[in-house]
Amino acid sequence: QVQLVESGGGLVQAGGSLRLSCAASGRTFTNYYMGWFRQAPGKEREFVAAIRWSGTNTYYPDSVKGRFTISRDNAKNTVYLQMNSLKPEDTAVYYCAARSGSYYTTSRYDYNYWGQGTQVTVSS
Repeated sequence: QVQLVESGGGLVQAGGSLRLSCAASGRTFTNYYMGWFRQAPGKEREFVAAIRWSGTNTYYPDSVKGRFTISRDNAKNTVYLQMNSLKPEDTAVYYCAARSGSYYTTSRYDYNYWGQGTQVTVSS
């Protein structure tokens, strides 16, 4: 079965950096989009980044564009989220997700598989 396991969360000061990892297993992800979402307490889960497993295009909302970078290592079956210039409003549980399909989407309802999440806390 598909497993997505996130790691790399933690506590960091504003302006700092973290790199999240998502180890994927259980199937071939060639035709999948991999995404990162986040959910802060009392808020909806929101889209953070996406990348096609077999392509190079990346997608970000304006709130993180220029600060976050999604990438993947096919040999390791791992997707990364490099987060720089972190702000207190980036504090949330970050989830890795995967969806099969020919286009990317920012809707969490379109993603088939999810990891358990990793906490990121940015102090001011």
